[in-house]
Amino acid sequence: MAFTSDLTIDEVLLIEEVGFEPVELVLSSSYFHIGWQSASWTTNTELEAVSALMLRARQTAIHRLVSQASAAGADGIVGMRLDIERDGHSAEFTAMGTAVRRRAGDGKAWRDGHGRPFTSDLSGVDFWALVRGGFRPVALAHGVCVYHVAHRSLAGWLSGTGQNMEMPAFTQGLYEARELAMDRMQTEARAAGSTAGIVAVDAREGSHGWDSHVIEFVAVGTGVAPIVDPGHEVHGEPGLVLGMRDDDDERQDLDDA
Repeated sequence: MAFTSDLTIDEVLLIEEVGFEPVELVLSSSYFHIGWQSASWTTNTELEAVSALMLRARQTAIHRLVSQASAAGADGIVGMRLDIERDGHSAEFTAMGTAVRRRAGDGKAWRDGHGRPFTSDLSGVDFWALVRGGFRPVALAHGVCVYHVAHRSLAGWLSGTGQNMEMPAFTQGLYEARELAMDRMQTEARAAGSTAGIVAVDAREGSHGWDSHVIEFVAVGTGVAPIVDPGHEVHGEPGLVLGMRDDDDERQDLDDA
């Protein structure tokens, strides 16, 4: 069958240029009920059970996407995106991307540390640039932290009414939630075999549910590793470009302007 893809024409051509071909547009989803975890009214603390659930929901959708790509004979997925649609205490996680296959038949060398097709949210253009630069994507890594920020006491609230002042509990909560999410993303990337680092990191912070004192911090990035291949062309040969316009043409352009 002819391949299906949500990549643009330019992206398909660039992927072909670095030795890959699109195979199939793969989609998956997971629908989870989000429970609630109690926390002390005056304490900064992570809601660990909720954090674990939100991460597991994302991983479930991605694992199903990888299974579809593997069944199609693909070696990886590019242009991935994960959309979340919330409805009260439930949420639907939908993953989509284009499965690609290595033309040279050496696709196993491009898989992650567990032998699964690589995952990446890089565009076709970024994927092309990464490969030309001597690196390969390994895994799209996630880190999630759902964090409860302490409420102020009544006396503290009254003393701060009408004043411009920092909210130390929120500042501390943001720092801790950010560090936990980033560390989990890095741990997941390393476990998949990303030895060179993580690129295109997107760190987002927002409210979780209806409570403004519960924040959800999500970090997402593509873990990469160096391409171990002596014959891999890192950069193309430099070329000399000469302008062929004479002075009369330049003067004519100035007159037209």
